[in-house]
Amino acid sequence: MSSKLKGGCLCGAVRFAVSDQPKMVALCHCSMCRRSTGAPAVAWAMFAEEAVTISGPVKHYASSPSVARGHCDQCGTSISFTADFLPGLIDLTVASFDDPSLLPPTFQYWYSRRLPWFRRDEELPHFAELPALPA
Repeated sequence: MSSKLKGGCLCGAVRFAVSDQPKMVALCHCSMCRRSTGAPAVAWAMFAEEAVTISGPVKHYASSPSVARGHCDQCGTSISFTADFLPGLIDLTVASFDDPSLLPPTFQYWYSRRLPWFRRDEELPHFAELPALPA
């Protein structure tokens, strides 16, 4: 893994860099993460806050008491998660890294809340590109 991981939002207004290795990388199945990103689950990489530099128009939303979710104020890309119960730590969305393949999740949590149809992608038909759409 690179000594300095970088990433940002869809429109490029928010950029971040990380100067240390993640404490953990995991896939979350909770309903709050699903709703905040519009995805069936969210991959998060957790870092010490002092190792992360974020620049650009990040807006924070208090999704629950003592929790803040950061997103780009311009394009809405979900960027971060911080919580009082995780002092000194910040989660960054793995998909917002320039090379998310460097951060494979090693476990899943809130698995009891997993959507029943969410399963390994190899079990579904797959196409190299967008398939032909039905007429």
